[in-house]
Amino acid sequence: MLKRAYRQTAMAAAIGFCGDWCLLSCGSKLLAVHSKQSRDSYVFDCSIAEKKAKTAKDDSDSNKGASEDTKSDDILAFTVSPSGKLVALADNCKRVVLFHCEHSWKCVSIRFVVRKCTALVFTNAEDELLVADKSGDVYSFSVVEPQREGELKMGQLSMLLNITLSLDDNYIITADCEGKIRVSHRRSPYNIQSFCLGHNEFVTALLVPLAGCQFLLSGSGDGTVKLWDIESGCRLHSCDLNIFKETETKLNEKPTVCRIISSPDGSHIGVLCSRVPTIQFLTLQLMVKDKLVPHSVLTLPHCPLDIAFDSEGKLWVMMDCSDKMFNVYTHKDGEWQCNAQSLEVSRITEAFNPVWETVETSTRTKLWFEHLHKRSYDNVAMYMQKKEQRLKEQQLKRAKLQRTNNNKKARKETSMKEDQSSSSTRKPDDWQKE
Repeated sequence: MLKRAYRQTAMAAAIGFCGDWCLLSCGSKLLAVHSKQSRDSYVFDCSIAEKKAKTAKDDSDSNKGASEDTKSDDILAFTVSPSGKLVALADNCKRVVLFHCEHSWKCVSIRFVVRKCTALVFTNAEDELLVADKSGDVYSFSVVEPQREGELKMGQLSMLLNITLSLDDNYIITADCEGKIRVSHRRSPYNIQSFCLGHNEFVTALLVPLAGCQFLLSGSGDGTVKLWDIESGCRLHSCDLNIFKETETKLNEKPTVCRIISSPDGSHIGVLCSRVPTIQFLTLQLMVKDKLVPHSVLTLPHCPLDIAFDSEGKLWVMMDCSDKMFNVYTHKDGEWQCNAQSLEVSRITEAFNPVWETVETSTRTKLWFEHLHKRSYDNVAMYMQKKEQRLKEQQLKRAKLQRTNNNKKARKETSMKEDQSSSSTRKPDDWQKE
């Protein structure tokens, strides 16, 4: 059965699985730890990786203060191929790094993109790597020819936040910051199959469930998870996650979906929201009217940074806690049971702890999509306020003008009275003298 271990690092720390290898990204480092055996860990540090050779244009940009050396090397996203033999990552310095990890870890190639990447995914045939960037473009990188430069596959006007493929590789599915989901033909991306429209905020998470290859799950900043028909773009169901929120972070704040994952057998669908210490589980029931049914809620001791299922169906939770970074849950007897003291957890925690300590706490929990929320403005109230202020100013101006006119009139009347009084007091002899 095909499975895609896709991972988009919405935060600075993320977890994923490549067979028995546990992948952890934090800052500029990607760490691979074998969860079953005591094997040497593999660490790739983007800060010491090959840099792009500067051209005349780059030198010109450097003179303007836009030097590449001033940028951080943080990992923006990584993904695992369906077979688990390939891994790819994209960093803040516009590198796209390809790894081969079937028997041992090896960096196959380092290539570069024009704009910073937001998401990437392998095809099920594993012959192509698709990379989405902030300018709305999708580039295709060959896996068979790892040194060949990327080719522009398709483009959109809005910044892309996520990308995935249908299970048969026929469609490229992209999500943007405007809340739109576009389904395009992979062989001819200029042919758009459908648009999935209905989210009120940016779309951050996409998942094609194994239980229904013709369906698509999407998560958004509007706090909902929606189920779509890929080919028609029809919305089949919507689940509001506000009903599961047990803690209030800010008044009227909606939970932002940052991850939707599926267990290897497709029986469990987990939804992670930013800064919410719970995981919501949904069940996909294709034969009933309400196809997306809330199943259960798992309460966590700390706010989670990321979640992932391993090959055995265990749920791994990376938490924002230095003393207890990982919890592992197994579904037994209809509930999720925690096994935080297992040998696997101890081995991975010990290997990851040195990397974890080198990253600042504020960097670990930083959300790259915070600024994408739509800001609402009450234009009517603002207009009425300005109108009232304008009327008051006009009234004050009229009152001031009226007082000025009254003062002038009073002075004029006083002057006239004085003239009349002086005229009446003069004698006829005075007139003759004049």
